[in-house]
Amino acid sequence: MRIGEAAAAASMTTKALRFYEAEGLLPLPERAANGYREYGEETVGRLQFIRRGRGAGLNLAQIREILRLRDAGTAPCRHVVTLLGNELERLDAQIAELTALRATVASFHDAADAGDPNRCDADLICSYV
Repeated sequence: MRIGEAAAAASMTTKALRFYEAEGLLPLPERAANGYREYGEETVGRLQFIRRGRGAGLNLAQIREILRLRDAGTAPCRHVVTLLGNELERLDAQIAELTALRATVASFHDAADAGDPNRCDADLICSYV
C-alpha cells in the first residue's frame, strides 16, 4: 500500500508517518519501480502501536526501545510494565501537584470573591494573590 493508504489505515497523516520513519521507528519501506514507497500491513500495526504508546504517555525513545526488543525477537512485556509503572508514578505526582495548586487557587478565589476591592492594598498590587 502507498503512504497515504498506510497513514489513513493507522489514523494519522502522511507527515506523521514520514516523521516516524525518519525517527527510525519504522523500517525503510520497499520502493516501487516508480519510486513510490510501498508499505505492508505490518507497518499499519506498527503505526497503531506507536499511536497507542504515545496515548499512554510513552515518549519516542521508550517506544523505540520497545520496538527494538520486539524486532530482536524478545517479548517486551516486562519492559513495558516497568515503563507504564514509571508513567503511573509520574502521573500520580502530577495529579498531587495539581490538586495542591487547585486548593491554593480555590483559596485565593474565595478570598477575592468575598473581599472588598476598595480595601485592597495598592502596594501589594492585589491583596488576594
